[in-house]
Amino acid sequence: MIGTGGIGVDLVEVDRIERLLAERGDHVYERLLTPAEGSYCAAMGRPAEHVAARLAAKEAVYKALQGTPEARGIGWRDIEVRRHPDGRPEVVLTGRARQRADELGVRRVLLSLSHTHRTAIAIALLSTQTQAEVAPPLTGL
Repeated sequence: MIGTGGIGVDLVEVDRIERLLAERGDHVYERLLTPAEGSYCAAMGRPAEHVAARLAAKEAVYKALQGTPEARGIGWRDIEVRRHPDGRPEVVLTGRARQRADELGVRRVLLSLSHTHRTAIAIALLSTQTQAEVAPPLTGL
């Protein structure tokens, strides 16, 4: 059983992000994404799909962290989505997002992302346990 501090989900339409990037360009990267996220997305063949996935992830984490008036002040760049070396998404929290996670006793954020050329979806689960506490390492396989 996983101890949870919150759950969030979000869905973003890729064509909306394509229009946003066409209208506002670099401003989108500077306001909504961290420099590392912006570099990653800009280097992809279809940046809008990857921006949409990151925005869905940020919104899903934001929703999972809600519950106090101060939590509404969490900024887009307080939540960063990175790629773990094995390819899975990782979440790094800073600022108000980190503060709220600490209040909830969050030890890690579990994140699932998926996208097509039309939509991106993210589900975030705030875990109050570490990986080792959830499931001991498998042996003998």
